[in-house]
Amino acid sequence: MTIQVVRDYLLGLQQSIVAALEAADGGVFLSDGWQRPAGGRLEGDGLSRLIEGGALFERGGVNFSHVRGSTLPASATQHRPELAGAPFEAMGVSLVLHPHNPFVPTVHMNVRMFAAQPAGRDAVQWFGGGMDLTPYYGFESDAQHFHRSCEAALKPHGEPLYPRFKTWCDEYFFLKHRDEPRGIGGIFFDDFAEGGFEAAFATLRSVGDAFLPAYLPIALRRQGLPYGEHQRDFQAYRRGRYVEFNLVFDRGTLFGLQSGGRTEAILMSMPPIVKWRYNWSPEAGTPEARLYSDFLRPREWAHESAMPSWQ
Repeated sequence: MTIQVVRDYLLGLQQSIVAALEAADGGVFLSDGWQRPAGGRLEGDGLSRLIEGGALFERGGVNFSHVRGSTLPASATQHRPELAGAPFEAMGVSLVLHPHNPFVPTVHMNVRMFAAQPAGRDAVQWFGGGMDLTPYYGFESDAQHFHRSCEAALKPHGEPLYPRFKTWCDEYFFLKHRDEPRGIGGIFFDDFAEGGFEAAFATLRSVGDAFLPAYLPIALRRQGLPYGEHQRDFQAYRRGRYVEFNLVFDRGTLFGLQSGGRTEAILMSMPPIVKWRYNWSPEAGTPEARLYSDFLRPREWAHESAMPSWQ
């Protein structure tokens, strides 16, 4: 019963997010349902929703998956080594949106549930997820709005959760080989079962339900700003950092690939146009340099006073 309740919520969340994004973009997300029959390495089903070449989103995906397997991958047991190799069940909604306009930030959100059945022990269930914002050109008001939305979502579940999950996000979405954050963070949590199933599931729902009010006003506010090839070029360069993180560090990507998931769905998070340069940095005093100096560092965004942003 508990598994079905989570599944129903996640499918409803996917549909509500896609409907809102279609209204904002004016385009239609394609639907790609899939099923893995029993007897293979991985069984289950899912629904991939994807848009490419939209008016607002150059590429975006909102995916649901529900899978079962005989051996829990190592990427899912980093903090639970006693569950390594146990049969498992996992489901979640994961999305990444890459807008056309460089002044609209890329965003990622994921909410998921895992259940493991170690031999001779009771089943273990936990939740994870969060959302984070990756701007190319920073606006203080956008960062503040995003973090305040995250804080408000978690507040009913305890005051300590937002600062704890914010710090977790800052530490997780960090490119160690670059010594820089991927973006301006948000919230991130994993292996979460505090208060029991109902309380932890309620926390997950609050995070999932907060996504649209956290991100959509930012996208709609920035999508009409004029830009040129210079801004698009910098956007493509910074997207390279996104690719590096997802392929080197991201536990969700690693779990999908290690468990034998659908490669197309797993890699839908990759941006369509990306550039790399050798030993490059922006010129001092430029808006591009300000991304590094003012935004790609931990800040208490939710508690800062409103500040003017360059246009």
